[in-house]
Amino acid sequence: MKTTFGRRTRILAATTATAGLVLVAGCSSDDDGGSGNGTKTAAGGVELVKAGQLTTCTHLPYPPFQSEIDGKVQGFDVALIDLVADDLGVKQQIVDQPFENFKTGGSLNAGQCDLAAAGMTITEERKKNVDFSDPYFEATQAVLADKDSGITSFAGLKGKKVGAQAQTTGEDYAKSKGLNPVSFESSDAVLNGLRTGQVDAVVIDYPVVQGWLKDKANADAFEVAEQINTGEQYGFTMKKGNDKLREAINKAIADAKSDGTYKKIYEQWIGPYDESAASASPSAS
Repeated sequence: MKTTFGRRTRILAATTATAGLVLVAGCSSDDDGGSGNGTKTAAGGVELVKAGQLTTCTHLPYPPFQSEIDGKVQGFDVALIDLVADDLGVKQQIVDQPFENFKTGGSLNAGQCDLAAAGMTITEERKKNVDFSDPYFEATQAVLADKDSGITSFAGLKGKKVGAQAQTTGEDYAKSKGLNPVSFESSDAVLNGLRTGQVDAVVIDYPVVQGWLKDKANADAFEVAEQINTGEQYGFTMKKGNDKLREAINKAIADAKSDGTYKKIYEQWIGPYDESAASASPSAS
């Protein structure tokens, strides 16, 4: 994902739990508590960086997990964190940042946000910098290529120009298999690179591909050459040692799975529900 630090951070404020979030002016350092220097307010035993809101860092766009649709930030991750905010009696506010800012724990440690929700794979390396919630989504990688490319599997990428999103496990996987992928700063940029012929194929999270192929024009021209089970699971992250927030997130995820809310959100944003996609085994990463 994006690693440029010079881009102005955007804040997006919640409207309703179901409708998503709308853009408002400002940056995270403009209001009290956004820089980590304001008074923290407890809600349900959870300390927040700003009173009355659950501040979420993310990197846009990353559909179907979070992206702006009709002027509102919506998606699978957004809907799940809205459940956490509801439990705490506050509203969710989203801060759009470069992925590197919160992957390394920097923006969390600086008090710019309470948590990060960005379709982030749980890895041992990332656990050194942040704490993860229980896994909330089973993710796989996909090889996406033009239907006329002749590429039918990951093995067929040898000698081809391959694209991947920078700082992601898809890029890491491609490199681990001896490829030298072209790095793009966002999932949209990766897919546009494929569409415009900048690369022959891309390695990217399968849920992103699922959403992209819902567009008939994309589905007519491109196809999944192979789906790769890399054992990845997504988790929400928070500052190391923020056990109260981690427990609140885990409870919201567990409650949503038990009462059917998770299934409803999954089908809205991802597609047909598969029990394996909802695995919540904390031991897997």
